[in-house]
Amino acid sequence: MSNNYFDSEEYSKIDFTKAKIKKGEYDNCTFRNCNFENVHASNIQFLECEFLDCNFSNTIVKDSAFKDVSFIDCKMIGVKFNEVNPFLLQMSFKDCQLNFSSFYQLKIPKTKFINCNLEEVDFTESVLTGSLFDNCNLKNTVFDQTNIEKSDFETSINFKINPEENKIKGAKFSKNNVLGLLSQYKIVVE
Repeated sequence: MSNNYFDSEEYSKIDFTKAKIKKGEYDNCTFRNCNFENVHASNIQFLECEFLDCNFSNTIVKDSAFKDVSFIDCKMIGVKFNEVNPFLLQMSFKDCQLNFSSFYQLKIPKTKFINCNLEEVDFTESVLTGSLFDNCNLKNTVFDQTNIEKSDFETSINFKINPEENKIKGAKFSKNNVLGLLSQYKIVVE
């Protein structure tokens, strides 16, 4: 592990596909309009960082740490979050495109997903207790042996969650979207 340490720095409009991101620890840093597409951003520590309007599509984040990190207006298609360092993992997402990303087996309770597109995201065997899915599109998103107890889905759409194959006790749904819990029964509700 390198000993590079970056504190309270701001990175703006950097194309990390050309300028390699330095390994090390980024503490309380802000990344604005940066491009990480297809970049190997592995083994990096991000603590209390903010990513604004960044492109993270297909970024490799293997063994990187995201401790209290927020992503706002980011394009994050196909990110394998299941490969990150799980220690003290805490992230939030607002206005992000997360299609085709994977959170497989991650323990990320109390995660906030606000106005996010989560099409075809994999939440298999992940722990999302007490999480918020506010105004999210969950089309073809996989919930399988997922713990979503006490999570809030009241304003989200297009999900299919089988109550028999997921832990859903105390989760919140609305009258408008509760059919997403019944789709496996192939019943007609009018």
